[in-house]
Amino acid sequence: MLSSFLIQTLNGLASASLLFLVGLGLSLIFGVTRIVNFAHGSLYMLGLYIATTLAQKFGGTFGFWGGALLAAITVAAVGAAIEVIILKRIYSAPELLQLITTFGIVLVIKDATLYLWGPDDILGPKAAGFTGAITILGRSVPTYDLVLIALGPLFLGLTWALLTRTRWGTIVRAATQDREMAAALGVNQAVLFTTVFALGSFLAGLGGALSMPREPASLTLDLSIIADVFVVTVVGGLGSIPGAYVAAIIVSVVKAWCIGIGDVKLAGMTLSFSKLTLVAEFIVMAVVLIWRPWGLFGSQPSLQRQTTLAATPLDPLSMSDLKYLGPVVVALAAVPLFADQFTVVLATDIVLFALFAASLGLMMGVGGMASFGHAAYFGAGAYAAAILAKASVPFVLAIVGGVAFASVLALVFGWLCVRLSGVSLAMLTLALAQITWAVAFQWDALTGGSNGLVGIWPPTWLASKRAYYIFSVTVASLAILAVWSLAHSPFGYALRAARDSTLRADAIGIDARRIQWIAFTLAGAFAGLAGALFVFSKGSLSPDSLSIPRSMDGLVMVLMGGVQTLIGPVVGAAVFIGLQDWIVRTTTYWQAVLGATIILITVLFPQGIVGTLRALTANFRSRTP
Repeated sequence: MLSSFLIQTLNGLASASLLFLVGLGLSLIFGVTRIVNFAHGSLYMLGLYIATTLAQKFGGTFGFWGGALLAAITVAAVGAAIEVIILKRIYSAPELLQLITTFGIVLVIKDATLYLWGPDDILGPKAAGFTGAITILGRSVPTYDLVLIALGPLFLGLTWALLTRTRWGTIVRAATQDREMAAALGVNQAVLFTTVFALGSFLAGLGGALSMPREPASLTLDLSIIADVFVVTVVGGLGSIPGAYVAAIIVSVVKAWCIGIGDVKLAGMTLSFSKLTLVAEFIVMAVVLIWRPWGLFGSQPSLQRQTTLAATPLDPLSMSDLKYLGPVVVALAAVPLFADQFTVVLATDIVLFALFAASLGLMMGVGGMASFGHAAYFGAGAYAAAILAKASVPFVLAIVGGVAFASVLALVFGWLCVRLSGVSLAMLTLALAQITWAVAFQWDALTGGSNGLVGIWPPTWLASKRAYYIFSVTVASLAILAVWSLAHSPFGYALRAARDSTLRADAIGIDARRIQWIAFTLAGAFAGLAGALFVFSKGSLSPDSLSIPRSMDGLVMVLMGGVQTLIGPVVGAAVFIGLQDWIVRTTTYWQAVLGATIILITVLFPQGIVGTLRALTANFRSRTP
């Protein structure tokens, strides 16, 4: 037992070093540029692909170690190019818009990798010079794992020396503390940001390259590693390098121990710790954030930076907007009359995702609460409705049950989340959503596990796609109007007050946390309604409805349309779903085209499509006599 425990600990420490390398790069980038770089996992994946190719081409010691170094340098050049060509244009944009831009970069790199290396996984060689193993307590331990364990403290020390013993490091530390003051003192921020991004990308690429003997190069690595890296940087404390190292050890060792413990029988029940490996890091993050929102080694900020758009007044639904609603409603109602069945199905998707985006817009635009896990309530509503339908519960009651379950889930999660703010709140929503996804993924008896549920169809009177479209557009439109009404009700104004200044809201008698908690629950209910309607439209359901990509889709819709406008999330959903469908049918590399489109829109429309067009219109009217 002791030997097995030791081996798993050593394996966890080896994984921790690789995770720390990638997390170290993200911490440096965020500390200076304040960009939460979602594409950092893609740089890790790219480093592994390039290193594997070079190692196979040249072979031997140079092929492995030289290939790893060349791969890291290549990734550093790619990172520098991304910063200069794209990110440099959006440093003044809100942080969440920057995040969405980096998500577009993820899609571009994924399809570029698919084009260059194909869809199959590629196995890398063993580490030249360290292919053997040593015996510890009767168990074999790969010598390469011991090398990786030593690399963690080595890079921690080198980074400390770089930041404390060089002029460049002093500038980086100054910019991390106050980059505006550093710029006022003559620091060339353009050069600083590019060099920091290149160094962070180098570390991500090196982490990927050094993982060659441990895992194959795969197209799924970008999203899987970035989730762990986000956990490490948040748990350790944003921008804290020692914190990232300690957090990497905690996360990796906990996951290794879960594998080592396996199944445990307790009071006649079997507890499978090995299944916890899917969410062990998110459980750790949730516990740490609830206990210490700024991370283990982070410091409590005197004033947390906003993660949504600036707290400007949310545009009301003016009379000029109302005159367009009539034709829109008529056009929506007429879709079944002139469209084929495929178009009707697509229109149903657009309407339901518009409701999903509107529910997230209530949280982000009116409430100022960023969520990286809003798909939890969409999926929860879908699963609850599907399970009730499987149990022969009438259709309408199944929909109501799905909304109720999503509301209760949002009520519980909201109680935990509204205690936090900014990045901490967003990351806690991500952790809770991933825990929910893991439950759906592994509970085979209830949710069907990874296979999901099938055969979930509406009753006979809604069996045709056209009939279900009319039903969906009616219910979703009423729900969206309810969201808009809430935004301009006394509750909505109190929620905006809590968004803009919690202290001032409390001073005038508004219970800010209670108002935000209610808004969190209502947003979850509306998202659950969208999910419940969606599952009957498709007839089947899988855990993907709860996944990180689905949450990111919601964020893209809201920010693409304009978070500070009521109509923005709805427009964003229509544009996103319409573009996605058109691009998927047009090209094999649809993700790259979609990613490039997202990047272009975020650069050209920093306030979203609706927000930017309204600003331009207002500016034009102000200049017109």
